[in-house]
Amino acid sequence: MSSQSGALKRKHSEKTIKEHFTNQQKPNSALRDELSPTSKTKRSRLDSDTRPADSTPIKEAARNTPTGTMSTADMYHFPSKRDVVDITSSPDNSPAKPLQRRAAPNMHASSGPKRLLVKNFRPTRKVDPKLFLDQTWAKIDKALDTIFAGDPVDFSLEELYRGVENVCRQNMARDVKERLVEKCRAYMSGTVLGGVEESAGMGDVGVLRAVLKAWGVWNEQVKYLDWIFCYLDRAYLLPRQESLRDISIDLFRSVIFEHAKLNQRIVDGACELVAADRAGGDLDSDMFNRTVTMFHDMQVYTKHFEPRMLELSQEYVVKWADTESAEKSLPEYVRSARALMQREVKRADMFRLPNSTKRDLLTLLEDHLISKKEARLINQDELADLLEDNAIEDLELLYSLLESRKLGARLRPGFMKWIQDEGTVIVFNEKEQENMVVQLLSLKRQLDTMWKTSFHRDAELGHGLRESFETFMNKTKKTSASWGTDNSKTGEMIAKYVDMLLRGGAKAIPAQLSRKTEKPATADVEEEDEDVVFDEDTEVNNQLDQVLDLFRFVHGKAVFEAFYKKDLARRLLMGRSASADAERSMLQRLKTECGAGFTSNLETMFRDIELSREEMASYKTICEERNEKQSVDLNVNILSAAAWPTYPTVPVIIPPQIKTAIDKFEAHYKLKHSGRKLELKHALAHCQVKAKFPKGNKELVVSSFQAIVLLLFNGVKIDEHIDYNYLLQATGLPPQELSRTLQSLACAKLRPLTKHPKSREINPTDTFTLNPSFSTPTFRVKINTVQLKETQAENKETHERVAADRNYETQAAIVRILKSRKRISHAELVAETIKATRTRGVLEVGGIKRNIERLIEKEFLEREEDGLYAYIA
Repeated sequence: MSSQSGALKRKHSEKTIKEHFTNQQKPNSALRDELSPTSKTKRSRLDSDTRPADSTPIKEAARNTPTGTMSTADMYHFPSKRDVVDITSSPDNSPAKPLQRRAAPNMHASSGPKRLLVKNFRPTRKVDPKLFLDQTWAKIDKALDTIFAGDPVDFSLEELYRGVENVCRQNMARDVKERLVEKCRAYMSGTVLGGVEESAGMGDVGVLRAVLKAWGVWNEQVKYLDWIFCYLDRAYLLPRQESLRDISIDLFRSVIFEHAKLNQRIVDGACELVAADRAGGDLDSDMFNRTVTMFHDMQVYTKHFEPRMLELSQEYVVKWADTESAEKSLPEYVRSARALMQREVKRADMFRLPNSTKRDLLTLLEDHLISKKEARLINQDELADLLEDNAIEDLELLYSLLESRKLGARLRPGFMKWIQDEGTVIVFNEKEQENMVVQLLSLKRQLDTMWKTSFHRDAELGHGLRESFETFMNKTKKTSASWGTDNSKTGEMIAKYVDMLLRGGAKAIPAQLSRKTEKPATADVEEEDEDVVFDEDTEVNNQLDQVLDLFRFVHGKAVFEAFYKKDLARRLLMGRSASADAERSMLQRLKTECGAGFTSNLETMFRDIELSREEMASYKTICEERNEKQSVDLNVNILSAAAWPTYPTVPVIIPPQIKTAIDKFEAHYKLKHSGRKLELKHALAHCQVKAKFPKGNKELVVSSFQAIVLLLFNGVKIDEHIDYNYLLQATGLPPQELSRTLQSLACAKLRPLTKHPKSREINPTDTFTLNPSFSTPTFRVKINTVQLKETQAENKETHERVAADRNYETQAAIVRILKSRKRISHAELVAETIKATRTRGVLEVGGIKRNIERLIEKEFLEREEDGLYAYIA
């Protein structure tokens, strides 16, 4: 069948189809689209559904079709000497298929509507594919020249796209790819490379700027390539794990970036931008951001830029660290190093550098700023200066910097040394013995705050803090303060501080230790502290807890026990405790800390006071029942000799009225408790005396000795003198005790007596009169009672008694050890003895040796020929 008749038949088919589907009112344009050469799928479907029953009507319609209509094959064409080629339709060399008639089964009039089948009568073209490729590429090549020159687009992208598609459908996609790559490579090696090389004399940053510009232009040009060669990209390259984008990047990378003369300068240009920022200049953020993006797109960041940047960064950091550490102090260096690390991390975050870069950069910084400067950062002298100044923030920065490399615990030696030095000065400062505990508590509070805030509660530094306190608080030194004994002064002073708290209550707490005046070191203070009610009980209990923290560090509890027991006795007997609840609270704390054996005697003392009150209440009840009038309101405390401290018996002549009342109670007690012996200790007694002075009546609270002296002035005229010797005979007091008593009455701030002549010392030639000008704003007056203050003799006696007890305890421990071991070497015996006596107070090694020799003399043990000690049963 000729091509002309084929065209006529196809047109007749179009008319027949239009008439057949009149009810659907389908537009002619849609029908033309279905029959266009580029819509094969729709056309084939239509062919299979609209085949006519016979070919006769089709031929007639073909003869009636107008011959002036233009076919779709003539819409796009290239001129050729041999033939006209349409680049939007694929050349087909296959033979034309003849029209076949196929009769439908059951062709009867009554069988229903007939089915029409229409075949594709498109004429067969016989064109050489190579020629088609060349003619198609000629048009594409011209378009590429326009794109690479940057000229306005004056061609149809769709036409070029269809041409590439048809060439690819003829299995010539590989040829298209090779021609495209060759074209782009020539453009890259010529125009692009030449433009970049022109900037070679502008420095590394200038070269980088030229490359960025060329990269931007190339990316814009690649967009056109994507549009034209989209079918090649999707149908040919994608199945082969390739893409136009990868090819374009690879071309730019191989020709421009990896160029021998440009590669190093491009990378160095990017590094110069970073160096300028580090030097304090302005970083071209946009340029650096585009550079990093370009490196990522070309996949050269990890291989080329990152190693070079880290190399130059290392050179910069090493030089910076050496200079800063040599020129600046420790806190200044720490702040500068921290700021440098923050700037580097901020830059990495700002430009979204990979985590690998950020990690390696941080590792580099920490290695050179921290690890290799560790000796500088933990310098004990400079650390001591920060601790001395209580520089909480600087210490926190220092610790955080070290802890980033897990080196925070390296501060422990310097931290411990400073604590021990400071504590040792406080403990052995004889001029400030009275303020020892206050200074220790202030130091402990300062260090606790420092440990929580600056050192982030580091466990190692916390152990070091406690070990340091334990070390200096148990140092022994034979000084005049401890009367030449090995006793630790801290135990004594802690006991006296507790006595001051329990006697004075919240009013006795030093201002620097009061929680009311305490200011938080940082804003990160625990919220629970805001709700604390600062009443007296809370304040006292808080102070007792802090003192107990110090008490835990003391190894030798014997010194504390001796002084605490003596002070407790004074408080109980004189009624000087500010709070009975605070007394029992402290007793419970000691029991929890040291055990029931430590507080058994103290509990007995409390029990004696309670039993004495019950005994006196019973005695007064009996006296009332007998209608016996008491001239003196007597109150007696009956104490157990084993539990209470030993007090010397001071001879004194008791006034008759007081003597009568005491004898009467003693007879009552012995009648009730037969076999018991009472020994009166008048030195511990105190009295309330009503006195009449010219300026008014007063009630004087005095000691028993002061009361005995004052009673001798009853019935004496105001100006009548009583000499010292008369008072000595009338009171029966020892001269030293009488002198102290007279001094408190005639030489203190409140003077019910007047001394003649006036002076601070009491002499045997002195005389005394009532003070006619004695006056106070209050009715009840407390006269300073000397027995409330510890004398030097009492302090010395206590220390010597504790030292003697320690020797006895050491000897007992040695005997117990030998009983269990039978035979033991000298070194082992000394070590075991120190371990056994640690809680009561450890002697020096020399003292232990002396006690071993005493036990050998007493034949408790013997030294054998091999140097071992053996127990003698």
